Amino acid sequence: MRFVARRILLGIVTLLLVSVLVFWATQYLPGDAAQAVLGRSASAERLEALRQQLNLDAPISVQYWRWLSGVFAGDPGLSLANQKPILPQITPRLMRSLVLLASTAALAIPLAVLAGLWAAFRQGGRADSSLTVTALVLAALPEFVVAIALIAMFSTTVFQWLPPVSMVPPGRAIFDRPVILVLPVMTLTIIVFPYIFRMVRAATIEVLRSEYMEAAQLRGLSTNRLMLVHALPNALGPAAQVVSLTLAYLAGGIVVVEYVYGFPGIGQGLVKAVTTRDIPSIQFIVLLLAGVYVFTNLIADVITVLVTPRLRTSRA
Repeated sequence: MRFVARRILLGIVTLLLVSVLVFWATQYLPGDAAQAVLGRSASAERLEALRQQLNLDAPISVQYWRWLSGVFAGDPGLSLANQKPILPQITPRLMRSLVLLASTAALAIPLAVLAGLWAAFRQGGRADSSLTVTALVLAALPEFVVAIALIAMFSTTVFQWLPPVSMVPPGRAIFDRPVILVLPVMTLTIIVFPYIFRMVRAATIEVLRSEYMEAAQLRGLSTNRLMLVHALPNALGPAAQVVSLTLAYLAGGIVVVEYVYGFPGIGQGLVKAVTTRDIPSIQFIVLLLAGVYVFTNLIADVITVLVTPRLRTSRA
């Protein structure tokens, strides 16, 4: 419990520092926020009135405190683009992105873990070499290259099986047309697979060299029992760390994938906010992404301690 309390405290401090950095950085974006809302033809009187309405003429410290207190109160403010509350606009996008991330995690993590175990038990063989080379190639590909290649393969040039864009009509839910998730999930799975696979493979190989694994093999245990009962639990600690880092990376990498597929998630919302210079929306979305990063790292730390007896019983 002390360990978890320390991690939560550090997470809160991290988010506060991120909020300061994000708020400070957005103040120095080029252009005038009021003019971006009203247009170049707006009069000086209208611009000044909007600045006062949005508190843009207040000192930065006052603006930051008003914004941060509003975020803690569940009211991150109004969008500069349409003068509507930000939270009702961001919440549906966040839910869609979480569905996309959860679908990717449900597919990529078991696939990469099992592939890593299989490659470790066949170390030096053809299966191991093929999987390792494939993982290295996939790790070198940027997100947009994978997305465009899948669109060409399954939507346009080779086959026309799947929709090339993943747009959700207004008032409709994702699961009304779940086929739109296939290509984005495939793209994200291909992106995160190499990192999880390589870490699980390396951790499992180290476990296989231990004395207790040699004793288990000498007792004539089956390969499946060695993999799932003896090797996997001891490789979960390092695997949990890389899984958390990979999912945290997805919180940022999802921006590119959502933009390519036109998926109406939090990533596309961030791109739209940057395009329209909607500063309050940018600040809130970046703070949400930072929160996802901190939360996934907290969960990974807790899982690592739970599956590692030496850490769980440590008095340090």
